[in-house]
Amino acid sequence: MTGILGYARVSTSDQDVAGQTMRLTKAGAIRVFTDVRSGRNMDRPGLQELLAYARHGDTLAVVRLDRLGRSLGELLATVTMLKERGIGLLSLEEKIDTASAAGELIFHVFGAIAHFERRLIAERTKDGIAAARARGKRPGRQPLDANRIAAAVKLVAAGLTPTDTARQLGLGRSTVYREVRRAGIQRSPEFTQFAARGEDSFPASPSD
Repeated sequence: MTGILGYARVSTSDQDVAGQTMRLTKAGAIRVFTDVRSGRNMDRPGLQELLAYARHGDTLAVVRLDRLGRSLGELLATVTMLKERGIGLLSLEEKIDTASAAGELIFHVFGAIAHFERRLIAERTKDGIAAARARGKRPGRQPLDANRIAAAVKLVAAGLTPTDTARQLGLGRSTVYREVRRAGIQRSPEFTQFAARGEDSFPASPSD
């Protein structure tokens, strides 16, 4: 059995989902899932519950498309997911019903827009990298300073804690631990345990 599953969302607890619920029920929703979440909040347990409950052939109904997302990208991602799962979409105010022949076209239009947006993002990224290179910059994670790494290894080997070493040289503590391990410095059998926990102390070997 397939049916219409309603989704109602309001942004704050001061608002009431009753109005949306009534309209969705009138439109044929056999069950309405709700959220009190801002459009910017991606954690929507009500929507996740609906999607877990929905089956192929069901229809997700909303009063307005902005109930599903406040950005075009988020809306496109949701619509694409619905199509892949064989779930229809019904929006009352925009008069979109993908169960109809005309409504099916909406899925294709949304898909084309999503593809267009992805291409734009890819092109902008490439243009940004090209512009950065033209200015002499190297995009992406910058390589570690070999001299600072060498100094860090020497300081730790001399007995300075990885935390103090990182602070003095302006390196991340995890970076110092990693490079010390890579250099094969193990001043005591406990080093691996301390490094894994990110401890400040660095036990000295019995020979110290």
